Amino acid sequence: MNTIKINFLLFFFAIAAVSAQETQNAEQPTEPKVNTISQQFEDLLENSNNYQEYKVVKQNALQKLKSNAADSINGLKGQIVGLQEEIQTQDAKISELNKSLEDTQGTLDQTRAEKDSIFFLGMPMSKGSYMGMMWGIVAVLALALIFFIFKFKGSNAHTQEARQKLADVESEYEEYRKKALEKEQKMGRLLQDERNKAVKKQ
Repeated sequence: MNTIKINFLLFFFAIAAVSAQETQNAEQPTEPKVNTISQQFEDLLENSNNYQEYKVVKQNALQKLKSNAADSINGLKGQIVGLQEEIQTQDAKISELNKSLEDTQGTLDQTRAEKDSIFFLGMPMSKGSYMGMMWGIVAVLALALIFFIFKFKGSNAHTQEARQKLADVESEYEEYRKKALEKEQKMGRLLQDERNKAVKKQ
């Protein structure tokens, strides 16, 4: 029975304290300030009364905190939706830029390939292959030139030898012709002498 009376008295004092606090707050109104939800919870706990191990809070303050929390949550949800839309927009831009970058890279690779290649007889060739082929052709032509030079020198030597032989043959022929002419003249004189002798005998 004494316990019930003590609890009743404590409850009465708590109600009286809350009423006095509400009267004091009504007499000295404070300007509302913008705080975070965490700060509002701390303010609520600081402005609440103690009853045994419990905190006695004002219902309107709790409702206001609930409303503020709901507003903050809705605002955060709106920010999340806006950020998600912004992220989707940024992702679309990034995809578009990546595609543009790939197209640009492809064009650049094609330009480099065309720059590094040379069309020879209608066929594209790399500069390295083209230079190798050109130097190969030059080497073949140089070898052919050396071969023809040696062949020309050999042919020239044979020609000079043939000319020398021809000159010798012509010289021998001229000598033979002179001897044959002298012999023919000598035989003609002998024949004329024999004729003359025959005429004299008759």
